[in-house]
Amino acid sequence: MPPFSLVEAPLDALLAEAEAVALSARGGIVSYSRKVFIPLTRLCRDVCHYCTFATAPRHIPAPYLTIDEAVAVARGGADVGCKEALFTLGDQPELRYPAARAALDRMGFATTLDYLGAVAAAVHAETGLLPHLNPGVMDEAQIARLRPHAASMGIMLETGSERLSARGGPHFGSPDKHPAVRLETLAALGRQKVATTTGLLIGIGETRTETIEALLAIRDLHRAHGHIQEVIVQNFRAKPGTKMVDAPEPPLEAHLWAIAAARLILPPEVRIQAPPNLRPAVLAQLLRAGVDDWGGVSPVTPDHVNPEAPWPALERLERETAAAGRRLVERLAIGPDHARDPVRWLDASLRAPVLRAIDAHGHARTDPWHAGTGRTPPAPIVLAAFDRPLAAVARALAMAEAGEALDETRIAALFTGGAPEYEAIVRAADARRAAIAGEAVTYVVNRNINYTNICGYRCTFCAFSKGSTKSERGPAYRLDLAEIGRRAAEALAMGASEVCLQGGIHPDYDGETYLSIVAAVKTAAPGIHVHAFSPLEVSHGAATLGLPLHDYLARLKAAGLSSLPGTAAEILDDAVRDVICPDKLGTRGWLDVMRAAHEVGLRSTATIMYGHVERPEHWARHLLRIAALQADTGGFTEFVPLPFVHMEAPMWRKGEARSGPTWREAMLMHSIARLVLSPAIPNIQASWVKLGPEGAARALQAGCNDIGGTLIDESITRAAGGVNGQHFDATAIEALATGIGRQARKRTTFYGEPRSVAAA
Repeated sequence: MPPFSLVEAPLDALLAEAEAVALSARGGIVSYSRKVFIPLTRLCRDVCHYCTFATAPRHIPAPYLTIDEAVAVARGGADVGCKEALFTLGDQPELRYPAARAALDRMGFATTLDYLGAVAAAVHAETGLLPHLNPGVMDEAQIARLRPHAASMGIMLETGSERLSARGGPHFGSPDKHPAVRLETLAALGRQKVATTTGLLIGIGETRTETIEALLAIRDLHRAHGHIQEVIVQNFRAKPGTKMVDAPEPPLEAHLWAIAAARLILPPEVRIQAPPNLRPAVLAQLLRAGVDDWGGVSPVTPDHVNPEAPWPALERLERETAAAGRRLVERLAIGPDHARDPVRWLDASLRAPVLRAIDAHGHARTDPWHAGTGRTPPAPIVLAAFDRPLAAVARALAMAEAGEALDETRIAALFTGGAPEYEAIVRAADARRAAIAGEAVTYVVNRNINYTNICGYRCTFCAFSKGSTKSERGPAYRLDLAEIGRRAAEALAMGASEVCLQGGIHPDYDGETYLSIVAAVKTAAPGIHVHAFSPLEVSHGAATLGLPLHDYLARLKAAGLSSLPGTAAEILDDAVRDVICPDKLGTRGWLDVMRAAHEVGLRSTATIMYGHVERPEHWARHLLRIAALQADTGGFTEFVPLPFVHMEAPMWRKGEARSGPTWREAMLMHSIARLVLSPAIPNIQASWVKLGPEGAARALQAGCNDIGGTLIDESITRAAGGVNGQHFDATAIEALATGIGRQARKRTTFYGEPRSVAAA
């Protein structure tokens, strides 16, 4: 509806529309930040008539916290899992108080803002907490100096009404509270590309029309710069000791109206916040008015601006949010959307800390598990009686269980939420697994032969390949044909039915090289299944010989190639591939190779490598593209989710990638793949190399039926820093299956029963 028609709109209709917008934008997710509150100085040159935070020098022991004091507060928060250090201070107190000026001189700082930068830098360096700065009015040069020390900044607009700065108004005598001055700071923050929080203070004398005008001004600034991460709609509280102690507080209906107006006027990506400690009895009503963020909540420090209003316990906040049909999710000081675009919104010094602290949604990582590290997965979730899946997730899950095709939006929705959503999806996927693939845990006895780690491509995630014969992270090598044959024969003698051959794209290799590799294997081990060559290797081989894909694949098949691994897929979306593997074949190229392979009678696996720079919508697109090709060809035997192992990956070491998927994301990828791809692809594989044995066991209870191969001589994950071993033998696999009440079954590459080693 037009903005100014909101003034007289019926409240019930307004709230319903605002709630619908909020649910559409977030799917029921409500974020919060676990923070510590650091009041750097309570001195301020302004005299807002409702404020109890600002005081005079005689009422405090020192004009400023020392750096050591600030670090101590932050360290106390870090010890209990806080991730944000919220710095609050008055505007330029050195311009009003000689004591502030003298303190800065003693410490060697020209301004309060200069000191703030030093303290914020120390807090981040000593504790890892990400600073959110509320310095007040600043010019562009001051913002630029603070930006390297801030994950985000904030300045409350409070009101768009200049008349409230006139004599008798709450902002009289406060030069920094003129709306034009604060709007210019907000604009400067946008020009400097700082993720910014702002907001309104409701009930200090503004009209509804003035509230709408203020929201429109914020909207226009965000449209120009994209920097507003959230808008706080805060209710005025009358406080003893202020000039407005007897002023009426805004009724709940006025607050709800302002929240709903903010949700309807501001773009959907801007989050709407209401401090939960200021109206603790009506949280559900605030949510239904459009709130989708609770702001910073501290388990260790009070709200120094509203000390009379204690923070709600996080357990209670989570419970009441769930009771309203929403899901509480932790975020960082920088909001999720801005956190996922660090090059634009963060100084280079803060990009790696932020990327390494977030999940694919931009929310905070909350468990210590990482793929390939050998860490124990988090304990299984115990749900409360009232927990029910979010409506958007429940709808998508019901469609999947009914066998209906899901679109990108609904698949991405399945990756959102918390414990109830996770448990519902995992249970549904495992039921589908039992119905389609049965109770056996299948595996193949195989050996990896990575014939060279020399590669001319520059995939930023790859720690295995070497750019030349010069040693970089370990020696470069190239196996000769005799050694490849020897390893294949040895594998056959060890009981393997398959050899899996892949390598880097060596600058000397051409299409004949791959043909000769197949020939060497079949000569040395005639009965073994040759599972070889990623689509990149096939594409390279065909191009070097000037052959169409179909013709080259037919030659490989005639030489003895039996099937293709579905690697080099990474994420089948070119926006992601342009970042992680810009010189590699694109999405269409990968799909074209696989289509051609299936058409000449070669079957293949399909993979996804996830947890680096991509988002849930990219996961959805990837799954849909695999499903579409399978519908056309039926050539995929299994789907293999491969969580990104980050430790030695070049892009992670440069601070350009997340630290792999979270445990929740890893399990959901297997479960959602089962729901989206079956029955067309009946087998979903858990990678013990990436997940570890315990993680693989959990995945086998989340929709997977296969644990892959024994992988004698696994080396690619090891090169990336993985520690889960290079061989998982049949005895270990059988013990793992028994441990989850299932039975292991040895299979061939195509999921048949091995008749003998030679025949397999």
